[in-house]
Amino acid sequence: MFESLEMPVLWAGFLVFIGAMVAIDLGVFHRTTREVTFREAVAWTLVWMACSAVFAGLLYFLPGFGARATGEYLTGYLLELALSVDNMFVFVVIFSTFAVPKAYEHRVLFWGIVGAVVLRGLFIGLGAAIIARFHWVLYIFGVILLWTGGRLLFAGGEDEEADIEQSGAVKLVRRVLGNRMTDTYRKDRFFVLENGRRLATPLLLVLCVIELSDVVFALDSIPAIFAVTTNPFIVFTSNMFAILGLRSIYFVLSVLLPMFRFLKTGVALVLLFIAVKILSMDLIHLIGWDHFPTSISLTVVATLLIGSIVLSKLIPAKPKKEHESKSDGEARASE
Repeated sequence: MFESLEMPVLWAGFLVFIGAMVAIDLGVFHRTTREVTFREAVAWTLVWMACSAVFAGLLYFLPGFGARATGEYLTGYLLELALSVDNMFVFVVIFSTFAVPKAYEHRVLFWGIVGAVVLRGLFIGLGAAIIARFHWVLYIFGVILLWTGGRLLFAGGEDEEADIEQSGAVKLVRRVLGNRMTDTYRKDRFFVLENGRRLATPLLLVLCVIELSDVVFALDSIPAIFAVTTNPFIVFTSNMFAILGLRSIYFVLSVLLPMFRFLKTGVALVLLFIAVKILSMDLIHLIGWDHFPTSISLTVVATLLIGSIVLSKLIPAKPKKEHESKSDGEARASE
């Protein structure tokens, strides 16, 4: 199956398309540093989702792919998108911790996602090579997803608002930069030349923390997508479409946070479902299935993710108690 996988034209065509879209985004619509509006973010989110839908349609008609490949792509895309959106909550905390001006967030996210594209490409290539040689590694991926899903599910849905300043990523970057960093931001620049010295700015620190965070996210993301399909082209394209739409989704998310209150629970259940699916591969063969039906996987993943968003709308978060609000206000006043 997937005889056309090795055709260079598929990979080249996809990479050229992605490069053109990124160039248009940065070179035409975001040439100057400014705050991204909610309407603009929604528009770009819809553009990337439309591109992903069109690509799914093309997969359906491409020789060697068809319905099964399309189903796997859509399942992988929804899964990667949900994992990425869930990780956006961490980015919200990072930007808040370092008080990054709104106008600079897009620049940090752009380069952060460029780095994520490169890292995911390397991880996917490595994962595909390992699985092709050692198929049993998929069972290890299943165990990783089982542990990750359980951890997310029983975390009580609390936001991971640990002290970012004391995190290992921040300490590592500060140690590397040493005293070669300015005390304050220098507009949207990552480096400046002052008194004959080339110095980093706090914006570079934020970018490095986001990049290191993505390495951690990939440890969940890559096993999850390989549990859906081992086709490298589908794994790569579903990852890229999910990641490249994240900048606009971040600005939408920052306004619509209440709509994603139960997203973490939905993602946890999806990871547990995929873990059980991959760990039961031998049982699937015993009952006469060549593979777990892609239509069932897509239906379950979509239902859990959409259901988590619907529940977030139907069951809003409880308002803070009066004494908690007063305590927060007193704490801010004392700063």
